[in-house]
Amino acid sequence: MSRWAGFAVGGALLVALWAPVAGAQDVRQDTRDIRQDTRDIRRDNRDIRQDNRDIRQDRQQLRQDRAAGNTSAVQADRKDLRSDRRDRRQDRQDRRQDRHDRRQDRRDRRHDVARHR
Repeated sequence: MSRWAGFAVGGALLVALWAPVAGAQDVRQDTRDIRQDTRDIRRDNRDIRQDNRDIRQDRQQLRQDRAAGNTSAVQADRKDLRSDRRDRRQDRQDRRQDRHDRRQDRRDRRHDVARHR
């Protein structure tokens, strides 16, 4: 019986010593995740700005080709414009997902900090 009691006490001691370390690791991991999400959001914002520039250029080129009566170039310009709008829409969705992830990581970190005080 004393052997089992020794195992139980040893196990309880191991859990008591390990729990605070695991909580600190959770907080550090959440902090790293938040930083990565913030970097992703900045990258998405940069991509969206570039997409907006591309769209402005495509619109300008489309106006010029329409004025010149170049129908084949107009079709190509419309295709480019659709592609750039699709890219922008995807970048906005990525940014929305990254913002959601960052909010969730912040909630997780608050929860981990409160749980391990």
